[in-house]
Amino acid sequence: MKILADENFPLRSIQLLRKSGFDVKAIGADFPGVTDKLVLELAVFDKRTILTFDRDYGELIFKYDYKPNQGVIYFRIFDFKPAEPAQILIKLLNNQALDFTRRITVIESETIRQRKY
Repeated sequence: MKILADENFPLRSIQLLRKSGFDVKAIGADFPGVTDKLVLELAVFDKRTILTFDRDYGELIFKYDYKPNQGVIYFRIFDFKPAEPAQILIKLLNNQALDFTRRITVIESETIRQRKY
């Protein structure tokens, strides 16, 4: 999986994902300050799954019809250690029942929800 980590995604998690063999581009390092629309365009262009803590992506997808093929994974968790989002994602990627393509995946502390678009 090719990943585009939004600006709010923890650096420690980005480092852990890279160490685990994932191809990760980081908005904070590569394109700081860009709009969410541009993040979506970059994800579509480079065929990357977006990792974010920003709920605005749901509105862009469902209200404004931005539909990145590789999907968006929205972490809606609070009070976490910087490496935890990566650890959660690595576990999820081992679950063959989950498909992230053309879906927004919402990860909460006790649940995971997916919605196709």
